[in-house]
Formats: sequence, C-alpha cells, structure tokens
Amino acid sequence: MKKNILCLMLVALSLGMCPNTVMAADKNPKNITAKTHEMPPEVKVMIDRINEIKNMDKSSLTRMQRKELRKEVRSMKKSVRASGNGIYISSGAIIIILLLIIIL
Repeated sequence: MKKNILCLMLVALSLGMCPNTVMAADKNPKNITAKTHEMPPEVKVMIDRINEIKNMDKSSLTRMQRKELRKEVRSMKKSVRASGNGIYISSGAIIIILLLIIIL
C-alpha cells in the first residue's frame, strides 16, 4: 500500500515538472528566415528524379537495372530526409504519444 502511494506521488511530481521545460523557448525567435518553406534546388532535383523513376516503364528493364534504380531511389530518399525538410515520427512514437494523451 505504501509502495503504491509513493509511486503515485512520484508520478504526480514528475508530471508537474514537465511544463517548466516547455516554457523555456523564446516567444519570438529572431533568426527565422523568410525562405523556410522553400526547398533547396538539390532537393528539387532529387524529387524530380524520383518521380521520373516512378513514372518509368520498368517491364523492359533487366533485373540488375531495376536493382540499381531501387538503390538510387533509396539513397536519394535518405539524403532528402537528412536535409531536414520535414518531420518524421515513427509509428511507435505516435502510439506512445497517443497513450500519454489518453492517460492524461
């Protein structure tokens, strides 16, 4: 019984400390550029190439050519993700966030 009360108190205290870290950011950051929504030209070229590969007729290609195309697409997708354009959240993280929201 005492153990349960102690655990509940620790959980309540730890949840009470979370809003302090959320408010630590500046309200008006000064280093925001006007081009935040514009993609770099290298990324545009890669996305165009990926779309070109998707629209290609692959039935006439050999097995090795298709394999090379897959490798090329994978490497381009990795570099686009690494460029920092977008937010990627895993499905496990989404499930944990939803569970925390439901519990609170």
